[in-house]
Amino acid sequence: MDDKVIIFDTTLRDGEQVPGCQLNTIEKIQVAQALEALGVDVIEAGFPISSPGDFNSVVEISKAISNPIICALTRAVKKDIEVAAEALQYAKRKRIHTGIGTSPMHIQFKIKTTPEEIIKRAADAVKYAKKFVDDVEFYAEDAGRSENEYLARVIEAVIKAGATVVNIPDTTGYCLPEEYGSKIKYLLNNVPNIDKAIISTHCHNDLGMATANTMMGIINGARQVEVTINGIGERAGNTSLEEIVMIIKSHHDLKVRTDINTKLIYSTSRLVSTLMNMPVQANKAIVGRNAFAHSSGIHQDGVLKKRENYEIIDPVEVGIKESSIILTARSGRAALNHRLELLGFKMGKEELDEIYHRFLQMADKKKDIKDEDIRILAGVVFQGEKSMKLDMLQVTCGKSLMPVATVGLKINGELHYATATGNGPIDASFTAVRQLISKTVHLEEFLIQAITKGSDDLGKVHIQVEYDGKLFYGFSANTDIITASVEAFIDALAKIQ
Repeated sequence: MDDKVIIFDTTLRDGEQVPGCQLNTIEKIQVAQALEALGVDVIEAGFPISSPGDFNSVVEISKAISNPIICALTRAVKKDIEVAAEALQYAKRKRIHTGIGTSPMHIQFKIKTTPEEIIKRAADAVKYAKKFVDDVEFYAEDAGRSENEYLARVIEAVIKAGATVVNIPDTTGYCLPEEYGSKIKYLLNNVPNIDKAIISTHCHNDLGMATANTMMGIINGARQVEVTINGIGERAGNTSLEEIVMIIKSHHDLKVRTDINTKLIYSTSRLVSTLMNMPVQANKAIVGRNAFAHSSGIHQDGVLKKRENYEIIDPVEVGIKESSIILTARSGRAALNHRLELLGFKMGKEELDEIYHRFLQMADKKKDIKDEDIRILAGVVFQGEKSMKLDMLQVTCGKSLMPVATVGLKINGELHYATATGNGPIDASFTAVRQLISKTVHLEEFLIQAITKGSDDLGKVHIQVEYDGKLFYGFSANTDIITASVEAFIDALAKIQ
């Protein structure tokens, strides 16, 4: 059996059936060209009879693409097949994908006919498609819920009629992996002419088993997989291209391969996500934002020592520059020190301990610690001990309350307290600080700036005060803007001291 698994991409057909994700013809060509560069073997370009737009897209994609087979979907209806053949007229390599339902549910309630009539209609559709193209794929819709013995009869008939590929869809995502794998194995062992066609999988993700079912199909003899970028598609989606490709690449023991250029996976994922306006979930395997991100201190330490401790895939292999060490309250000293070194800071043990203590306080208040936050923390630590330091701040304010602030200030090691009112919480706090110093200063400049503009962001405060004809600058940053303002004021006053 050939060790190559053919990648049949249906992003532009089944994937585009997601409500609100329709693409225009130019966008479809962009995606098709990206899929060609990625190395997919077959591009299912659309369902030509469904709309003039779909017909035109298949025509234009056929003109724009050279290497992959261009496939058009039809029902087992002559008019569908004729329209598909016309849409494919410019394709260098073309395939018609025709089919009909084979489950008791579809035969009885959807098509309302008999099992024998289904076999005849399936074979007739393949014979008719064969008049237009050499490469005909047959899909047995709802094969997942079809009886194996009957399904084998259908598959034997369509291969005899000329089908080159037989698609066994788990249309409703109902099958368990072992069940689906057994179905593929049954067909391989019980269809006398199965050697004349390639078995294809087409699994949906209604119960979260699309990838597992597809892999069981491959393990049991399927050599084509029908997939979409990011796993998009009807309802809960289709099998994800990137997951199947990277499973095959990671598991050499499977002894199968694909021709996908995996380093283009991430960029293709972003393109599809952007054009279809469909964000990729953060924890999506392979292409999700967190797929190569580490926030646990234990994991970060392990990854920094040797990436393979917690990563079975090198992110570079899928087109991502590097793993992400995300700094959170769960991060350890190793991760913090790693980020500091990347930013150009060399810390001794005592300095690292001090910045780590401050880092944890910040991380408990802020969801995501940015490089600018780390630079600020490092700057505060490198400044060393100051003669004047905020020890305590308590502010009471509200719509019907007079703002009152109590400040605890440590001056040269001695603790002093003062309480004052003001026009607002910051003015009250500054007035209390002024009560504790002997000098008269004038506030010349007061600037508040958010770093990333989130509601939990670190606020930076720059202050300029005038004393005795000279200007002194103060700076601080904190998720609490009142605390940052008071600390910046004290920082400027300390320089006067």
